[in-house]
Amino acid sequence: MPTNRSTTTGSLLTALCPDLRVALTRVGYDADTLLEVLGEDVHAALGRSEPVPVRRAARDAGKLGSLIRLLLLGDALPEQEVAAALAPVSIELAVAAGLLARDGAMVRAALDLRPLDAGAGTRWILSDLDDSMRRRTLTEDHVLGVGHASLSLLRATPTRPVGSVLDLGTGCGVQAVHAASYAQRVTGTDVSARALWLAEATAALNGLDIEFLEGSWFEPVAGRRFDQVVANPPFVVGPARIEHTYRDSGLALDGASELVIGQAADLLAPGGTAAMLAAWVHVDGADWRHRVSSWLPAHGVDAWVVQRDVADPALYVGTWLRDAGLDPRDPAAQARAEQWLDAFAAADVEGIGFGFVYLRAIDGPTELLAEDLTHNFDDPLGDEATRYFERSAWLRAVAGDEKLAWTSRFVVDPATALERVALPGPDGWTQQVARVHRGDGPRWQHEVDETTISLLAGMRADGLPLYELIELLAVAHGSDEVTAEFAADALSVVAGLVRHGLVRPV
Repeated sequence: MPTNRSTTTGSLLTALCPDLRVALTRVGYDADTLLEVLGEDVHAALGRSEPVPVRRAARDAGKLGSLIRLLLLGDALPEQEVAAALAPVSIELAVAAGLLARDGAMVRAALDLRPLDAGAGTRWILSDLDDSMRRRTLTEDHVLGVGHASLSLLRATPTRPVGSVLDLGTGCGVQAVHAASYAQRVTGTDVSARALWLAEATAALNGLDIEFLEGSWFEPVAGRRFDQVVANPPFVVGPARIEHTYRDSGLALDGASELVIGQAADLLAPGGTAAMLAAWVHVDGADWRHRVSSWLPAHGVDAWVVQRDVADPALYVGTWLRDAGLDPRDPAAQARAEQWLDAFAAADVEGIGFGFVYLRAIDGPTELLAEDLTHNFDDPLGDEATRYFERSAWLRAVAGDEKLAWTSRFVVDPATALERVALPGPDGWTQQVARVHRGDGPRWQHEVDETTISLLAGMRADGLPLYELIELLAVAHGSDEVTAEFAADALSVVAGLVRHGLVRPV
């Protein structure tokens, strides 16, 4: 049965958090000060798991330098130095609570504790120690900290104010803590009691009231609905086994992603949104889009699936072996790799796709757009997802009433640029292609012909409605009337540009 761990009392680590928050604040153990003290180059070295430049910079940083060495580098320090940096925290209580450990006459960190600013100021995140600074093999119940996947989901999550958020598979609680900055109520669930212990402490350390429930998948919140669901599930694709609970689901291949994508909509309140990380296999001779679409319910969902990367099986397996602290050259690791690749071969897997899945609860048949977004872009995807669903809703309205499109005026978004590509030839430059592309967000681009370029040139807020623009284009092409085919082609082009935000109705 699910257990409400938010009412659990007597956690020494949670009890330690008020004093710990005082210490971290006093010393300046926050994201901005850390960057200021280390400098951009050394801070980048920290991200590359290179301890020496960080240790050298920390030597002259006083008590903050002590915490950098203790908590970020994993160095053992004299107890007196740690006590001075962490005052008013009791070292004895910190050891008893599992935050610190004695190492002979020295003291070292027993947990990872690092500052993070995901857009709402510094939050402190507690998790298990990883192998970024010291080689270690991760245990089965290892609780992952703020990794690349967590950071990518943070940047990809819509943050418009909502009433309630569910963080499914909360882990150390980083997504739940982030959600507390834009939601009135936050619930986090996990099957791992250790993960919830750390998530509760993380919430307490940041002075946040978050509900945490223990249980598998959707069981802890059965029958409830949320305005937003965030999920970084154990989506690693492989054999049906559990070696590390933070990444392995026990379901074969992409079964975890199928389960979450297929059932997440049942947790959404009307108009609610889900933002999830997921992975799916590319099977020889099959389209990955069809595979993902088969997981969705037939009714009630507007889905946007964005594939960010595709890895070949060997690269994928090697990456996750290293993630667990294993050396792919070790015989035991090689045996695991053999089993993993055998499972892929048996299922005709030729690649593993990874990306974001966004769902919006709607009243109507399910719609899906699954597309590749493998090029680089800098802007967070969360705001784009919100705007995508707004544009998608407008397009649904147009599909139900085509007159709405014909009578609407459009403008080209200010971030949209026209690009012409020409190559030299015997008679000078010869245009090969013309494109419109966005200069912000996901940097979408569409190839366009001269007719479309003329149509876009006529779009302005005080200009003509779409159908009248098309009539002018038809005259320019020597026709006295707009044919059904010409109108349909024009509307299709405009709809595609609206969907990607290059053109918008006014």
